[in-house]
Amino acid sequence: MTTPSFLSRGTRPSAPLFFSVFPALSVPLRRPLQHAWYNALVDAIIKNRNILGGTPVFRGTRVPVQTLFDYIEGGETLEEFLKGFPTVSRELALAALEQAKHLLLARP
Repeated sequence: MTTPSFLSRGTRPSAPLFFSVFPALSVPLRRPLQHAWYNALVDAIIKNRNILGGTPVFRGTRVPVQTLFDYIEGGETLEEFLKGFPTVSRELALAALEQAKHLLLARP
């Protein structure tokens, strides 16, 4: 394998040349949010007008978040809620509670 001429001269390639050699890298890379508390499940609660008319639900499900609050308010445990709604994972339920906490405690 031969060394490309721009490497043998000790110079850096220009951006157009670099992206013509490596076209997959021409798409800008997305960086994760720079918050210490950020994780992949931070958006555990979504609102979409096409899903239950915009009622807040757990991401990837049609289970309203209000159902979890109703279970807890009624004295049920998280495990009982998860048994009743197997499409909601424990991690997703905990992330939703964490997201709700951040929304409630956010300063105006």
